[in-house]
Amino acid sequence: MPGSEDEAGPSSIPSIADPSVPLTDSYTYHSPTPTSPGPYILGVDEAGRGPVLGPMVYGVAYCPVAYKDDLEQLGFADSKTLTAQVRESLLGTLASDPSNLGWSVRVLSPKDISAGMLRRPPTNLNVQARQATVLLIREVLARGMQLSEVYVDALGKTGPYQAYLSSLFPDIAFTVETKADMKYKVVGAASVAAKVTRDAWIEGWVYEECTPPPRAVLWAKETGSGYPSDPKTQAWIKKSLDPTFGYPSFVRFSWATIKVVLEKDAHEVEWIDDGDTALQKAFLSGTGRDKDRCAVAKDLCLSSVGVL
Repeated sequence: MPGSEDEAGPSSIPSIADPSVPLTDSYTYHSPTPTSPGPYILGVDEAGRGPVLGPMVYGVAYCPVAYKDDLEQLGFADSKTLTAQVRESLLGTLASDPSNLGWSVRVLSPKDISAGMLRRPPTNLNVQARQATVLLIREVLARGMQLSEVYVDALGKTGPYQAYLSSLFPDIAFTVETKADMKYKVVGAASVAAKVTRDAWIEGWVYEECTPPPRAVLWAKETGSGYPSDPKTQAWIKKSLDPTFGYPSFVRFSWATIKVVLEKDAHEVEWIDDGDTALQKAFLSGTGRDKDRCAVAKDLCLSSVGVL
C-alpha cells in the first residue's frame, strides 16, 4: 500500500532505481542488452491503463528467434492470471539470462498522464500509450537489437494500429492482437515486467506532498486496486479528498471519476480574471492593482493576506 515498503518491495525491483524518491516524472528503464546474435522477437504489453490511481507502465521483452522454444518453457503468461509471488519470480527469470533475454519498461507518472489529457488540445490515453510503445521499440533498436517480429497486446480495433506501427518500422513484421499476452510468451514476459513494476510503485508509493520525511501521510492507506469500480478504491477517493486542495499527485485528475467528486464535494474556485481583458493586461504590464506586487502574489492571484 502507498507509504509502506518491506524487503520484498520496490527496492528489489531493478526498474525502480530509488524507491524513496517520489514518482513525479515519467521515465524509461532498460535491462542489460543481450549479446546473443539475432534476429530478435519482441513483445509489448501494459499494466495500469484503467486505474484512476498511480502510473501506467508499458513493458517490452525480447529474445533471439532461436531462443523462442526455450522461452516457451519458462512459465510466462498473462500477468493477471499469476500471483504476485509468481510474477516477481518470473521477473527474476527474465533477468537471469542476460545474453538471451532483455526487457524494458516505460513508466508514465499519474501527473504526466493527467497533464497530457488535460492540456488543449489533449493527448488522450490512446496516444500516450502509442507514444510509449513507439519509444520503447525505437530505444531497443538504438541499443543495437535487430528486431524481425514484434507482438503487441492492444484493445479495440487492432488493424489500424498494426498498420501504423508497420508504417513506422517497415522492416519489422507486426502482430497486434487482443489477449496477445495469452497467445505469445514474449508478450506474457512483457506483461510481467510491466505489472511487477507498477505494483511495486503502488505498494511503496511515496507522496511527494509529504516529503521530505518525517511528514505524516495524510491520506487513507488502503487504496485497493486503483480501478474506479473497486469498492476499496472508491472508499479511498471519498476519504482522501481535501475540499480545498483536492488530491495528491497519486491521482489521475483527468479521470471522470475524480472530476465528478471534485465538482460535487470540493470548494468551487472563482477565477476573477476570466474574460477580463483589461485585468489581464494590467497583470502582464505590472500596472493597476498588480503594480509593486511580488511575483508569488501575482502567480497565486492573491489580492491580500486575508485570502490565505
